[in-house]
Amino acid sequence: MQQKDYKYVKADLAISQYVDSFWYLKPSSHNAAVSIPNGTIDLIFTKSKEGAFWVALMGVETKSSKVPDTVSDTHFAISFKPLAMEYILNVSVSDILDTGNILPPDFWPIKAADLDDFDAFCTLVTKTIQERLPREIDSRKQKLFDLIFDSQGEMSVKELSEKVFWSDRQINRYFNQQFGLSLKAYCNIIRFRASLKHISEGKLFPEQNFTDQNHFIKSVKKYAGVTPKALSKNEDNRFSYLTILQNQKPDNV
Repeated sequence: MQQKDYKYVKADLAISQYVDSFWYLKPSSHNAAVSIPNGTIDLIFTKSKEGAFWVALMGVETKSSKVPDTVSDTHFAISFKPLAMEYILNVSVSDILDTGNILPPDFWPIKAADLDDFDAFCTLVTKTIQERLPREIDSRKQKLFDLIFDSQGEMSVKELSEKVFWSDRQINRYFNQQFGLSLKAYCNIIRFRASLKHISEGKLFPEQNFTDQNHFIKSVKKYAGVTPKALSKNEDNRFSYLTILQNQKPDNV
């Protein structure tokens, strides 16, 4: 049985505050891939076998979803971190939580021909983002996201609020207006993402700050739609992100 052609590359350090990674998906079978929440916002460029080209922006995911089974289409994507919405793309994604929008084809300086070479695509996008880096950003937001990612989502809203000197009410207003969910909900997604590393290694007991085994199982089922055991088996490599974790070196994920 053929597998989908999938590649994942971490973003260059120069843009890592705004970009998590780049990836491409070239379906080669009829086995639908499954996307699971990881806290990023994806800008996806698609080219069909016939040459049609379109661009889509996907909001934050809070549950698993099947990737459309478009066998002849090629998808190249940028997985942005939340700060990029305000400082690189200048958009809010609050209205596309768990869904997405088709954008004008000239929304980003990428053309259909740029989807022929993934490495060249990554280089072009990196250069484009570097040219758009802001001169300054709100230090509270920068520190907030640093703490969220460094703690792998395990810090409480109260702790985060105290450390960035920003009230939890204001932070939640910002999160809901910009991303469509609360700070706590986002942190839970980041904690789930961190647990995927352990699940990919066959560790089916909580390594993160879960209350107990039952809490861990419920959390994984909430975001992935299956138990940790089923997720770890990753039959037909349908959970593409988990496949990457299972096949790449730790430094690359």
